[in-house]
Amino acid sequence: MWGRSSDRTGIRFVDVDGVRLRTSVRGKGPPLLLITGLGASLDLAEPFERELAARGSQVVSFDAPGVGESTAYRLPRRMPGVARTVAKLAGALGYDRMDVLGVSLGGAVAQQLARQSPELVRRLVLAATAAGLGGVPGSPRVLLALATPRRYYQPDYYRRIAGRIYGGQARTDPDALLRGSVARFIERPSLRGYLSQLYAISGWTSMPWLHKLRQPTLVLGGDDDPIVPLVNGRILAWRIPNARFHVIRGGHLFLLERPAETADLVASFLNGPEPT
Repeated sequence: MWGRSSDRTGIRFVDVDGVRLRTSVRGKGPPLLLITGLGASLDLAEPFERELAARGSQVVSFDAPGVGESTAYRLPRRMPGVARTVAKLAGALGYDRMDVLGVSLGGAVAQQLARQSPELVRRLVLAATAAGLGGVPGSPRVLLALATPRRYYQPDYYRRIAGRIYGGQARTDPDALLRGSVARFIERPSLRGYLSQLYAISGWTSMPWLHKLRQPTLVLGGDDDPIVPLVNGRILAWRIPNARFHVIRGGHLFLLERPAETADLVASFLNGPEPT
């Protein structure tokens, strides 16, 4: 079943798997679970969520453990453990079948979820993400800047490094990525939660089992992404049997740079015919 519907955002706290997670439901229609990236609260994706909801999706999002208003794990978990928490969250919210869209680190969680809980994931959208080990990493200088959540705490520091790490519009106008969502410096990740996310992704790879994923998959990559070079999207689309790849003009945060354009692509894919 598709689960409950709502035509406006509903914020709810759910106790599941040892953590208390803040969740949001926006719009009505077939449910789409949105999994955000490293340190990002659900509020950061609000402009993109609104565009998806306007195109007929019920967007379900949440703050990862230790991020925003969600509590942290007592002990950090590897990626399979994080995916189990997400699956239990979906069940607690009343969903047994959903489309899933993962962004950046959230794309890794989405891949793991599709593998562990194939009955839950109908279609898969992977945005600005990679297969982990075996993919092509960004430059060491860029990755070093991601080692701490400092960019969420210090606006001046964010503006100084945004162009270098995010690419796209941030190279000329870092504040462009803040318009429509001021949550970056409000709903911040805790240091514990941020380091827990880094622990979960360290050493992780989906390369050995990507060929076993059976969900129809849309892979999206930005053509100026310093964190996840574009070739990673091509690798994902090559390894996943029923996948298509689309390049978007923009940086790592192209969902915020081009929310309407990206939502059009996602909605077209989700509403398309079932593959034969």
